[in-house]
Amino acid sequence: TMPSIFSYQSAEVDWCESNFERSTVIAEYYNTVNGTTLFSFLLLAPLNFLVLEGAGLSLLLAGIFSMYFHMTLSYVGQLLDELSILWTLAVAYSFWYPKVYFPSFIKSRKHFFWLSGVTTVISTLMSFIKPAFNAYVLNCIAFHLLYLTWRELKKCNDKRVHRMAAVMVVWWVLAISSWISDRWLCGLWQAINFPYFHSFWHVLIAMSLLYCCPLVIYFDVNYEMPSFKPKLGYWPSDSWPVVVPYVTLEQPHKQC
Repeated sequence: TMPSIFSYQSAEVDWCESNFERSTVIAEYYNTVNGTTLFSFLLLAPLNFLVLEGAGLSLLLAGIFSMYFHMTLSYVGQLLDELSILWTLAVAYSFWYPKVYFPSFIKSRKHFFWLSGVTTVISTLMSFIKPAFNAYVLNCIAFHLLYLTWRELKKCNDKRVHRMAAVMVVWWVLAISSWISDRWLCGLWQAINFPYFHSFWHVLIAMSLLYCCPLVIYFDVNYEMPSFKPKLGYWPSDSWPVVVPYVTLEQPHKQC
């Protein structure tokens, strides 16, 4: 008989970490624990998410579903984990994708909302056909985001912006390297008893997002509120090894 979609280990994907090694309830202990990184990320960047509140809620759900998936390795958990990421990207694209990059047949943000919504619904339905393929597709979307960042950097001379983008890319490269290593080199890591690279992915991708969100805000303000002058900063100080990046806005001076 077909196993219940809510049953433990009914998912199509099983990561490299050994199952139920440290707990009889949690299938992948370290992957589950590091799923809380997104919660920590939300706590570290509250100012950013006052602006990106839609994406903040989506990331919160992604953190919850990631924990549930790695705890149970269930089919439903896998779908919730991957679809929460898909819908987070859909929200981000719908609200903050620059109008200058709209396809020629899109005439307004409202039309782009509909395009994003229809595409996301179709992608969601297709996810039920082969869920294991979703993760590769979602990771590939990052290349389009990197392309957009590169195009924006070509128009920007602010060294702080270039620095933040460079740090974001470094964290992303480390994250995707960990993800691929866990997926493709699992036998090697199990042989040396170190199958934890997917748990590193959770931490590293959260660090990349910590720098990505202020960049999104910065570019969005330049397009949507050109009278303001956005500036990137680091809390508590630029010189600290671990910082929280943020955006400040300078209000235009009134002229009599």
